[in-house]
Amino acid sequence: MKWRSLEESNPATDTRPLREIFAERKQLIAQYVPAETQAIHARVVEELKQAGIAGRTLTAGTKAPTFELKDHNSKLVSSQALLRDGHLVLCFFRGRWDPFCCGQLEAMNAVFSQIEQAGASLVAISPQTVQQSFFMADQHKLRFPLLSDAGNQVARQFGLVYRVPDYQQAVYRRAFVNLPFANGDESWELPIPATYILDRDSTVVYASANPDYTARPEPTEILSLLHPLSS
Repeated sequence: MKWRSLEESNPATDTRPLREIFAERKQLIAQYVPAETQAIHARVVEELKQAGIAGRTLTAGTKAPTFELKDHNSKLVSSQALLRDGHLVLCFFRGRWDPFCCGQLEAMNAVFSQIEQAGASLVAISPQTVQQSFFMADQHKLRFPLLSDAGNQVARQFGLVYRVPDYQQAVYRRAFVNLPFANGDESWELPIPATYILDRDSTVVYASANPDYTARPEPTEILSLLHPLSS
C-alpha cells in the first residue's frame, strides 16, 4: 500500500493534531489489515515495553553523542555544526514504509518554518539507505534533512535499537517490507521512534522515546518547548 502524503490526501496542508491523523490511519489498518497481523505487531510492542527498552534510552539532562551522517542528498551533516546555530530537534524514525513515520514527518514538515523561527534545526534519522531517504523526501516534499544511520550506530548510542523478532519478520516479508533492502544490511534492527531536543552543548533538554510506534509527540508540543529556549 502506498501511504499518500498529506498534500496528496488533501488540497491544503492538514492542520489536524497528529493524534487525529494517526487515529485515521489506525482505523484504516483495523479495516484492511488482518486481525492476526495486527496482533503480531501489538505483541512486539508489548514485549518491548516489558523488556523496558524505553527506560534505557537517553533522558533529559544527559549528553547526546555527536554524529556526522549523510543526508538524502549524500551530503554530510554534522550535529556539532547544527548546534553552533542553535537548538537541534532530532526525530528517530523506522523508515518510509511505516505510515506513522510518514505522518509524523509530514506533520513536522508543516511546522518546519516555525522551528527555524524559534532558532532551531530539525533532522530526522533512520537506518534506511540514502536512496530510500531521497525517495521519501521527494515523495513527501520534506524540507529538512533525512539522515541515513547505517547499522543504527547513532540510534544505538541513544539506546533505541531492537531486533525485529523472527515471527514479525515473516509478516513484513509478506507485506513486501524488505528491511534488508531498505536498510542495506541483514541485521533486521530498527530504532523505536524517538524525538529529542538538544541544547547547544548537546545536552538533552527534551526526550520522548516510545516502543509504541503509533504514539509520537505533537509538533505543537515541540514548538512550545522551543520558544522559551530561544528567548
